Amino acid sequence: MTAPIRVVLVDDHTLFRKGLAELLERDDIIKVVGITGNPDEARRLLKEQKPDVAIMDLHMPSGDGVSLLKQMRQEGIDIPTLLLTVSDAEEDLANALRAGARGYLLKDMEPDEVVDAVQRAARGETVVAPAMTAKLVNLLDDKRDHAGSLLDQLTPREREILSHLAQGKSNKTIARALNISHDTVKMHVRHILGKLNLSSRVQAAVFAVERKLTTPPRGRSDK
Repeated sequence: MTAPIRVVLVDDHTLFRKGLAELLERDDIIKVVGITGNPDEARRLLKEQKPDVAIMDLHMPSGDGVSLLKQMRQEGIDIPTLLLTVSDAEEDLANALRAGARGYLLKDMEPDEVVDAVQRAARGETVVAPAMTAKLVNLLDDKRDHAGSLLDQLTPREREILSHLAQGKSNKTIARALNISHDTVKMHVRHILGKLNLSSRVQAAVFAVERKLTTPPRGRSDK
């Protein structure tokens, strides 16, 4: 039997977080192991429960999700985190991705889309609400003029991995496809983000899709 995806919810609205917990647990492979509306309590829960995915609100009276996410990273709490919010502001999306969010979801999404996002985050993928895609593309506008020279810096293997990122594949899936180790894929992804001046996998994926790099290049690649 497949182990359940363990989730912690952080939202200051009691009714909403209880409703979300019930929604998620309708899926047989998701188990909510902690619920809170307090950022300090959230950090304690995350350390104790070590969930597979955390879902938190962006704006809370006692603290915002981005600040909490930064504190988590500083304290070594490296848990895939989805921000679930009513805000469709481009600035909020940018701040969330820069802080290391694994996804940015909107509270008006369909229930099955939220469940799917949790499952994808647990697999190592990055998820952004469909309604935010255009705004994510706008965040890359200032990099477009230099796209050619930036791509020239990538090795054949890095271009290959970038094409897989554009297809939404996780590091483990890419490693299996290319017959290389998971750590090697992680290293290449770090190099790709650095060379393209991007801050997240999802930005790299959009960058690649815009430039039609979704098909892996032919020929032998370096390791």
